Amino acid sequence: MTASGSSTTATPAPAAGRLGTLPPELLIIAGTLSVQFGGGVATSLIREYGPLPVVAMRILFGAVLLVLFQRAHVRGAGRGALLACVALGLILAAMNSLFYVALSRIPLGVAVTIEFWGPLTVAVIGSRRLLDLLWVGLAAVGIYILTGGRVGADDLVGVVAVFGAGFCWALYIGVGGRVAREWPDGRGLTIAMLVASAAVLPVTMALSDVRPLLVAVPALAGGLVIALFSSAIPYTLEIAALRRLPAATFGVLMSLEPAIAAGFGFILLGQVLKTSDLLAIAMVAVASAGASLTARRLAATPGELEAA
Repeated sequence: MTASGSSTTATPAPAAGRLGTLPPELLIIAGTLSVQFGGGVATSLIREYGPLPVVAMRILFGAVLLVLFQRAHVRGAGRGALLACVALGLILAAMNSLFYVALSRIPLGVAVTIEFWGPLTVAVIGSRRLLDLLWVGLAAVGIYILTGGRVGADDLVGVVAVFGAGFCWALYIGVGGRVAREWPDGRGLTIAMLVASAAVLPVTMALSDVRPLLVAVPALAGGLVIALFSSAIPYTLEIAALRRLPAATFGVLMSLEPAIAAGFGFILLGQVLKTSDLLAIAMVAVASAGASLTARRLAATPGELEAA
């Protein structure tokens, strides 16, 4: 990632110009691969240190990485733009915390698939084409299959947490789009991550013992990897894609995540899913592929990837 400057009139950096020639769908896929790799690393650390310390590392280190590439000053920003950043930061803190609680109890691929109910709802509300609704309905059936058999004590907590994360994901799509429009130079994402850090750190310190983590150098290095692949890279790509995609199309395209998450869960964590789970995840993936093929491309706006 490179930062091209602190104002919306700054000349895009060469790397940003090259990214600007890529279709927004490709940016979403790249972000999905990145975030699910980070999710696999995070699950390994969650087993050892618990969800809140790991999510705190992800958000804090992610904010630091973004600050290094994009200054977070608020000079010239309006009240509405600042409130959008605060809202996005709180959403990111809640979404990541709930999702990591879910990862401590249910498999990665299952968690990501259930979480899709949030963007699924956005797609239903925003779509006016019957074919898009067909893809959404197919994904909904897959989610129902996954949730139906998970009513045990531990799994139930994970399912409830991931449904909450899905609600936050739906909010993230709408508020993220607002931040992308208000802060075309990318500062908004950096400010939002700083807000998320300020929200999650006190909760983590109050509810978790972080001392073992602070003296474990490999774990801290893992936290940096998570921050890079689960926050800094994918959020930047997603915010950029939101500038060129309608919220509904973005939400459906993001349903590629379940299949990718299941793959990383198997490769990195040895999580073997039941046939019914794989069928349900495949249904969501097919729905996403169908939506990708029928989605209408929008013209790119010059300079929109300045902060990518």
